[in-house]
Order: sequence, then C-alpha cells, then structure tokens
Amino acid sequence: MQLALFIAISSSSSAMTTFGSMATKGQLLLNALKVYWRTLFVVAYPLVLLPVFVCYNTAAQRCLYVVLLMAGYWVFEALPLPVTSLIPMVLFPLMGVLDSDKVSLCYLKETNMMFVGGLVIAIAVEHCNLHTRVALYVIKLVGCSPRRLNIGLVTVTMFVSMWISNTAATAMMIPIIEATLTELEQQGIGEMYESNELEGQKMLEQPEPETKRPTRTTMCYFISTAYAASIGGSGCIIGSGTNLTFKGLYETLFPDSPGVEFTKWMILNVPVMLIIMYLSVVWLQFWYMGLFRPNSVDAKKIRVGTQGETVARKLISQKISEMGPMSFHEKAVGLCFLLSIVLWFFRKPQFIVGWAELITQHKVRDATAALIVVFLLFMIPSRPDFVYIFSRDESKRPKAPSPALVTWKVIQQKMPWGLIFLLGGGFALAEASKVSGMSHMIAEHLRGITSLPRFYVMLISCLMATLLTQFSSNVAVANVVLPVLAEMSVLAKVHPMYLMMPASLCCSFAYCLPVSSPPNAIAAAPCNMPSTEMSKVGLGMVFISLAVLFLVFPFYGPVIWDLNTFPDWAVE
Repeated sequence: MQLALFIAISSSSSAMTTFGSMATKGQLLLNALKVYWRTLFVVAYPLVLLPVFVCYNTAAQRCLYVVLLMAGYWVFEALPLPVTSLIPMVLFPLMGVLDSDKVSLCYLKETNMMFVGGLVIAIAVEHCNLHTRVALYVIKLVGCSPRRLNIGLVTVTMFVSMWISNTAATAMMIPIIEATLTELEQQGIGEMYESNELEGQKMLEQPEPETKRPTRTTMCYFISTAYAASIGGSGCIIGSGTNLTFKGLYETLFPDSPGVEFTKWMILNVPVMLIIMYLSVVWLQFWYMGLFRPNSVDAKKIRVGTQGETVARKLISQKISEMGPMSFHEKAVGLCFLLSIVLWFFRKPQFIVGWAELITQHKVRDATAALIVVFLLFMIPSRPDFVYIFSRDESKRPKAPSPALVTWKVIQQKMPWGLIFLLGGGFALAEASKVSGMSHMIAEHLRGITSLPRFYVMLISCLMATLLTQFSSNVAVANVVLPVLAEMSVLAKVHPMYLMMPASLCCSFAYCLPVSSPPNAIAAAPCNMPSTEMSKVGLGMVFISLAVLFLVFPFYGPVIWDLNTFPDWAVE
C-alpha cells in the first residue's frame, strides 16, 4: 500500500515537473516572439507571399508580390519605412518588372524636388523662430478664455501646417500649450490633471507615482492641435506628404494631363479645410468643454472668469516681450516665405498669364518656384552688418561674414530625408503597376464596383482609404491605394482626379489612434491621453471630415476642374 502511494506521488511529482518545464518553455518562446517578432516577420512574410507569383508567373503578379510585401512591412513597420521604400530598387530589376534606370528616376521626380524646396523654406522659418512669434501674436489677438484660446491655437496650427509638415507644426505648438496650461494651474485657475483625494496616501504606499490622468479640458487643447495639423496640411499641396504623393502619382500615371496646379488646389481645398476644421472645433468643445451643455460638469470647469483670461493674456504678452523686437533674420525669412507663396500662386493662375509663361514656353512646375526661394535663403545674410564694411567706426565693421538665412548644417539636421525615399518608393510602385499591368488586373477584379454611379465609387474608395490610414502610415496608404484608383477611373470612364483626390485627402483623416499619425503621437504623449479616449473623439472627427468631403467635393470640384467629362489624355 505504501509502495503504491509512493509510486503515485512520484508519478504526480514528475508530471508536475514536466508540466512546469513545458510552461517555462512556453513562456520563453512567447518572450522570444515578443522580442524578435519583427525579425521573424521580415523573414517569414516574403515566403508566405511566394504563391502570389509562383503559381501565375506574370509581370503583373510579380509586381503584386512586391506591393503586398511592402504593404505588410509598412503596416507593421517591420523595417523602417524609408528602408522598405527602397525595396523596388532591388526587386523590380531582379524580377523583370522595371529596369534599374527607370526605377531610379522615380526617386527624384519633380514632386520630390518640390517637397525638398518646401521643407527648406519651412526649416528656415523654424530656424529663425518666426513661427513662434506668429503663433503668440495670433493667440493674443483671438483672446485667452478657454474656448477662444482653443480656437486660437487651432487656427495657428492649421495655418502653419499648410506650409510646413504636420509633425513640425504640432511639435511647435505643444510647448506653447504646456506653458500656458502650467501657468494657469500655478495661478490656481484650472487643472492640467485630475486631482485625487487619496494622492498623498498613494504616494506613501507606492514609491513610483501613478500615471496622471489629464482633465478633459487638457485633452481638448492637445488633441485639437494634432487634428488641426492634419486638417491644415490638406489646404496646401506642400502641406502634407499625402498631397505630394497624389501630385506625383497623378502626373506619373497621366503624363499628358495638365497636372495639379498649386493655385487650383488651394481654391478647392482651403474652403474644405476651413469647414472641416471649425465644425471639428464645435465637436471637440461639445465633447470636452460642455459647449451647448451649460449645466454640464465640463462647462462649469472652464468658467475661469476674467482673472483666468488676464493671467493667460499676461503670459502670452510676457513670452512676446521675451522674444524682443523682430530681427532682420525673421523679416528676411518672412519676405522669402511670402515670395514663395506669390511665385506658387501666380505661376499659372488661369485668370492672368503666369510669370512662368511670360519667360518660357517650356513646362515650369512648382519645384522651380520653390528652389528660386531656396537659393535666396542661402544667399541672403542673416545679419545686415555688411552695410558697415566701410564704416569709420572700427567696432561696427564685421570681423567675419554673416551666416546665411539658413545653413546646410541646419538643413542636414532637420530635413526628414527618409520621407523623400518614402515618396520615391510610392512613385516606383505606381510606375511598375502601370507598366506591368498590375493596376489594370486589380481594377478588372473590381469592375463590379466601377459599374456603380461614380459618387458611390468615390465613397467606397474614401471609406477604404480612411479605414486603412488609421492603422498605417498616411503616405504608405496613398502609395498603395491611388494607383488602383487611377486604373479604376480609366475603366469606369471617370475623370481620374474625381476618385484620386478625395482618397488622398482621406489618407490624412487619421484621427482614431496615437499610432495613426505622428501629430497624434506627439499630442497624446505629454498629456497621457488614453487611446480609448482618442478613439471615441476620433470617430466623430472621421464622420465630420467625410461628411464635409462628400457634400462639398462632388459639387465644388467640377467648378475648379472639369471633372464631369472623361479627358482624352486619360485614354490608354
């Protein structure tokens, strides 16, 4: 009896040891997957996709393989986005889709040069701190009550984001918001984070402080700034990578088209931008600040009275005085910035003869205008001390030449070179999809959709782009979606811009998650905004943006461009 019991206990103990060992190995395997999942994905994903072209080895299928491979790497960021964008340079020549020379040319098209020129101008504005001065003056002008201050911050961010990258515009505004809210809190007016009655007791019990939860007012300030950057980027063609992606793909896939003019883009999209922005402000203030809900808790918390407005206005005035008078550097950069707008606007304004048409009969695009200003930024000195070179007062004579308005060292540090590769990779995909027939093949499979009325085709395309952009890079989504829409427009005999432009705008409607766009991540981090909260308010933003786009574009777009007829240059 004792022997049987001993054997049973031994067997049970051995089984438990074996189970424990298996559990430990399972945990180790799970931990290894968490650490090395990107490496495993990079290796396994191309092997999983092999049947795409192994079973039907055509140029279109091989191109589809590369597109799916890059889409997977882009979505999961298994490799850095710019590195993934270089895959066409390797696989297209080796797989017999495009020659190396043709792929290389896609990485530095006119759109890329316009992007470089626009960014150099934006970096010069940031380098001399002109953008901060403009922001502070506008906020002071608008007013400093919570609701008016929010409108002021949103307006400034939107305007700045039209000309510089959405990420840079958000990064510029966040410190201003933090300083303003901190000062108000120090004066006993409002709170940045929710207070906890047991906070003192918890700090005694826990050596590490608990993550602070932002107040709803704080979340409104921060997230509305991120949304304003994304919306503002749609107003100007250089304001967003998705805009430039659309311009490059459109002019690549339809080389005989008139192209995407800077002036027409603004005439069409600035009104759409303004409507979306201020309807969004109403939505955000309703959700967070109790707008139209005067008896709500949110509305009561922002009643700071005249004292709060005085403190906020004093802080803004103090920051303006700390900056001192406007320097020669700021004035010169400001004039160059205005010159770039004038050159872009009047290159081909349609209502009068453009300056480019007066000079030459050759096609001059917006990159030329941008680079004219870039040369001036590197030629004009940042200090006017050269006027004292012959002064009798030796102390006034310059001892060394003044640096230019912007230097190459600054450009090297601040230029997002990776985005140039990202744009180029998208253009390479578009060229390959056209040459190999991949876009035509996909469009043929979607022919059932093209038989619908064109408004419904646009609606489906926009919904698809909006959904994808919540989880992936905006530019990456545009690179994958737009070439297919171009081919669908040819099959459906619809003007390509009617489908492609709204979809490209929808790629910027990335509101629902911190990972949806860099501005969201920048805004969510300093205020510890929960992802669930961003998802809730972001859904309302998506609805507003899509509703405005669907109500305005089908009617206003044909007024700017002749979208009601299928153009001859789009016929293959």
